[in-house]
Amino acid sequence: MTPVAVAIISWNTRDLLSQCLQSVLRERPAEVIVIDNGSADGSSDMVRQRFPGVRLSVNPHNPGFGAAGNQAFAQTSAPYLLLLNGDTVVRPGGLEAMAGYLDQHPAVGVVGPRLVHPDGRLQSSCSSFPHPLLPLVKSKGLTRLIRHIPVVRDRVLDTWRHDSPKRVPWVVGAALFIRRRAFEAVGGFDESFHLYFEEPDLCRRMLMAGWETHFAPVTDVIHVEGASTQQRPSEVLWAWAESYRRYNERHFEGSRLVLARRTYRWGMRVRWCREWVRCALTLDPDARSRHIAYAGVWARAAKLAREP
Repeated sequence: MTPVAVAIISWNTRDLLSQCLQSVLRERPAEVIVIDNGSADGSSDMVRQRFPGVRLSVNPHNPGFGAAGNQAFAQTSAPYLLLLNGDTVVRPGGLEAMAGYLDQHPAVGVVGPRLVHPDGRLQSSCSSFPHPLLPLVKSKGLTRLIRHIPVVRDRVLDTWRHDSPKRVPWVVGAALFIRRRAFEAVGGFDESFHLYFEEPDLCRRMLMAGWETHFAPVTDVIHVEGASTQQRPSEVLWAWAESYRRYNERHFEGSRLVLARRTYRWGMRVRWCREWVRCALTLDPDARSRHIAYAGVWARAAKLAREP
């Protein structure tokens, strides 16, 4: 098997991080490193005490997923690197299966495994590149609806069965198996994306450089979705909105950029209205406060998105 390094990016997921490390160490990778993004829950002390053989790099603050990913590559040397969130668990034989897939597909720069919830339910593991009309055609509610329409479900990357290898635009960052040579060829992650859209940006730049991205269900990775992000919901919403705007500005031009800017503003305003409607319909004071805070995020995003 080609040597594999594993890097786990963690923020305040101490107990889940412990489970992740146990699953990774059973696979006997060539290198293991934890990049801690300024956790305040004792994650670093836990790693030092329970896993003294694991390399630990602690950031004093959270520089973002992409920056931590770049640190992971800079501090490892194996030809392949599995980049994991701290809230994941690797199945037995997973590293060998993914390494074997890259060995057999030399044109692939990134491969993503099948992601599942702890109860075995499927998670969306790959998706299409963001489109200028994204706010009009993509939402969690619409995705849930599509899952119940068989004819449509299997034609949409977010909802298809995830039962066979496929070349895809990009794969979800909870578990990214990356070829070092491809990663370095495009300069790694763009660190201006603090959170969200790092994966489609990276895979899009790899595609432009001649590298493919594949989804391959050769193994499952258990992912406790949102273990970190749910701890700071308003900040996460803002990071999503800002990264989404940045992606548009980076990858679209001309009429497509004009369209992307307009639909972005429309999408932020719709979200603002939605939160105020929800606020008006609930009597729970905590829920009202939450909806008001979310509305403030969307209002701020819409204001910053005004055309020059």
